[in-house]
Amino acid sequence: MACKCKGKAQELVIYHNARCSKSRSACEIVAGKGVEARIVEYLKTPPSREELRELLKKLGMKPSELVRRGESVFKENYAGKTLDEEQWLDALAAHPILIERPIAVRGKRAVIGRPPEKVLELLDAGD
Repeated sequence: MACKCKGKAQELVIYHNARCSKSRSACEIVAGKGVEARIVEYLKTPPSREELRELLKKLGMKPSELVRRGESVFKENYAGKTLDEEQWLDALAAHPILIERPIAVRGKRAVIGRPPEKVLELLDAGD
């Protein structure tokens, strides 16, 4: 059964990286529930700085908390450096590979799909 969501506020959006097993699993879990999600391949169409700011607000996180520290871009450019939150936001906008994934958004809420089952929190959430 497909999602009978009304309006954009209830649309489920998943910021997805097809090369990431957790991201693929989150998409499979959602599809398995019969929910149609809008998939944003954020490495192909990166979110703007302002879109990132909005995502972080919905996640209840600071930019530094969204950074994937295992990525080579992090190790080469940011490891050992002290950045403020605005500088981290700039780094995420400049290097979207640093964005933790997957991120599922519905209405005013968002979650990081780690573990992938965490996306289920948004399926029953009424915003």
